[in-house]
Amino acid sequence: MSKTFIIEAVMLAVHGQLMLPSKPVTYLIPYTTIQELYELHSSPEPIMLEQEDDGFVKQMIGELIAFFEESFNKKKIEKALSIPWGKSPPLPINEHVTLKIVYAIDNEAYGDQFDPIETELILTSLKEQAVLLTDQFDFIERLVEYAIPVEAFDVEDFEFAVEGDNEV
Repeated sequence: MSKTFIIEAVMLAVHGQLMLPSKPVTYLIPYTTIQELYELHSSPEPIMLEQEDDGFVKQMIGELIAFFEESFNKKKIEKALSIPWGKSPPLPINEHVTLKIVYAIDNEAYGDQFDPIETELILTSLKEQAVLLTDQFDFIERLVEYAIPVEAFDVEDFEFAVEGDNEV
């Protein structure tokens, strides 16, 4: 059985261990986070502190963009974009990792406390009853502070999240 996580697309480029889980996982990715990849890839602003790491991450972002732009994958993604909260058919990355793109709609439900992408991640987690995975500790702190009813894990606890029985 595949474990499902809600995640931003850029995290797959930044955190390589997410592509090598010990058990099968499915990542649900809000479409707006894919659009964000293009901005990050072309931005002169560094993503990582170390120049070598930054170059590598930008290369990985480029590969992820190319993956999403492959004709077959692009058609699957476009299918999800036809209706609000539509999900793409599975996009397999390897034997343990599958992606699904979600056309998440930010309804501003959490607009005062969270930015639009964070809101989409929260709403997707609620709708899909899936664990949210992030590398933003302040995001997790705000989830707790505002009593948002989602389960969230820091990327550093990824293997625990995969192994554990932590259904929302």
